[in-house]
Amino acid sequence: MASPPLHPALEHLAERPFSFYPPIVGVEQNEWLYRKGTWSEILVLNCKTEQEVWIPRRFIGEVSRNDDPVLIVGLTRELEFKAGAVWPYQKRVLQMPPAAPPPVKPADGEKAESGPAPVVGIRLEPTDRRVFRMIGIALAVAIGLYVVAMNLNRIGELRQRNVVFTAADQSFLDLNARDTFSGVVAKLGPPAQERSQEVGTIHYRALAYPDRRYTVILMGPDRETARYIGVMDDNWKPMHSVDLHSGGTTLSLLRDLKRF
Repeated sequence: MASPPLHPALEHLAERPFSFYPPIVGVEQNEWLYRKGTWSEILVLNCKTEQEVWIPRRFIGEVSRNDDPVLIVGLTRELEFKAGAVWPYQKRVLQMPPAAPPPVKPADGEKAESGPAPVVGIRLEPTDRRVFRMIGIALAVAIGLYVVAMNLNRIGELRQRNVVFTAADQSFLDLNARDTFSGVVAKLGPPAQERSQEVGTIHYRALAYPDRRYTVILMGPDRETARYIGVMDDNWKPMHSVDLHSGGTTLSLLRDLKRF
């Protein structure tokens, strides 16, 4: 039986690397190759890990018309890669433990018990002491390992979300994902240079501040509504990114963005 034809928007993906937007959560390298497709999903290959992933067609959106600087395939919602497949990304909500019930008040006519509870002497045998001591040591080691793991995880997140920068001027830290061109100018002043380019239906604006040694990047469906997504240094390396509502960042998108 012949394989199903490509969707018209996906015909030019064969043998051409592309990036998803928004990037798939849980995948560090956002560069893919199209492999094949069925009526309900397409198979893509990650260029770095060589991991093949099936993407349901209902999540595939618009495809950019050219690949300068990078071919972009839009996703209708943010996805997360786990257990070898992609799933709609959901923020994890931590449930607070239930509050302890209030103390029961004694009924009228009853005496409330007062004073400490009676202490019953417990005599531990030497073997019991060793067992309790080993349990205590194991708990202490487990708590220590947990603290170390949490610190390492926190450091990793900080390195990923807040890129280390070397510029003396740090005014760009006042920028956020809601800032358009007017918001950037209000906080940093007019740029010395401005460049722009269109990638399919996505519009990029680069606001250069040579005296501050960095370039502010805006992105959006058109020039007027483009919003702040990050800052690039003189070597076109990301210095700052913004958080997405889904929990990811624009760092992967900035790394894949070619200089223009």
